[in-house]
Amino acid sequence: MAAPFNLQGRLLAAGKISKSFVNFQNVAPKSFRQCRTNVRLYSSRTENSRKFNIKIKPALRVTALVLGGSYALRQAISEWNRMKVYAGDQARPPHAPSRQVRVDTDHSGLKLTLYQYQTCPFCCKVRAVLDYHGFSYDVVEVNSVTKKELKWSEYKKVPILIAEVAGSKEEVALHDSTVVVSILESYLHDRSTSLQKLNSYYPCLTEKVGRKTKYDFPNKYFVMFQEKADLGSTAKERSEERKWRKWADDHMVHMLSPNAYRTMRESLQSFNYFSEVGEWEKNFSFFERMMVIYVGAAVMYVMGIILKYKYELKDDVRQSLYDACNEWVKAIGKNKQFMGGNQPNLADLAVYGVLNSIEGCAAFQDALKNSKIGPWYRRTKDMVASHQGANPLHSKTQPSETHIAQGKV
Repeated sequence: MAAPFNLQGRLLAAGKISKSFVNFQNVAPKSFRQCRTNVRLYSSRTENSRKFNIKIKPALRVTALVLGGSYALRQAISEWNRMKVYAGDQARPPHAPSRQVRVDTDHSGLKLTLYQYQTCPFCCKVRAVLDYHGFSYDVVEVNSVTKKELKWSEYKKVPILIAEVAGSKEEVALHDSTVVVSILESYLHDRSTSLQKLNSYYPCLTEKVGRKTKYDFPNKYFVMFQEKADLGSTAKERSEERKWRKWADDHMVHMLSPNAYRTMRESLQSFNYFSEVGEWEKNFSFFERMMVIYVGAAVMYVMGIILKYKYELKDDVRQSLYDACNEWVKAIGKNKQFMGGNQPNLADLAVYGVLNSIEGCAAFQDALKNSKIGPWYRRTKDMVASHQGANPLHSKTQPSETHIAQGKV
């Protein structure tokens, strides 16, 4: 009688399969029921994951569509503007002012035009100084997406302050908010030096980083007093002023975006507030306004999250804002109304300008309730609104009729 046919034995003897496979075959029937149970559990988990993915996919698609669409639109606008040819490359075309600020006591002899975003903290810093010292000026609101109002300028950031002698066609463009403030302060101390000359004391260093150009003004926190002996402040006070002006630019300003755009709802509320105070309805078309509000709100919501981690803010970003506000109030001290004593100095105006940019946002209202910033902020706002820096008792120099007549500004 022939031996029974044993395929598994023959394959094992021939080296076609391993002994471990034989052992697995013997064990498999015992564990088959358990394997089937595991498959059912995995199938259940997969189904739940699929339901979760179905819920989040629309939100991801909308976010990707908004971000991708806004980037593509920005690139298309940028390429279109590159192809345009402008007559007189460096000539500034006339722009109808979005609004005009007129102060009866302004005797500076300057015609000033400010290119700005209404709620940009750096633009708010410049306006705080202009208003406090009682300068008259025109405002040109810049479209933050197309920047078509700045096509004449190689410098593509705001603010830009154009200064010219009233009745003259000569003008000087002042760049960087801190430089603008330092030049205006220097001019108020010594009106015999022209703005062109003062501007030359703040050289601009440029550096190409990819497609972007970085600008740096190494001595921008210094006021140029020339040969003036009576400065009205000590060296220590001036050093303290520079320190906190820099703090406003390097620290306080980074509290804004993560707080103003903390949630998508708050981001949209902030942009609607920006539209209202910037009078976008009057200055931009309906399409431009809607694009800036809704695309801007979505993009800045994402940017707020990125900046939160970049600048290492607390998990609750509001706490970081409250801490910064309290740090500033503590630096002023209990015995002074302002960092500058009885009157705001440039550090007061810098911090005020930064915070003023979010005054209508939920973040600022929370800061008023949960920090000690309120009394100082309201005092500074009153001083700025009433042009107290133009008061003869507080002015740094009296206007020189000779220099105004000769156009030495």
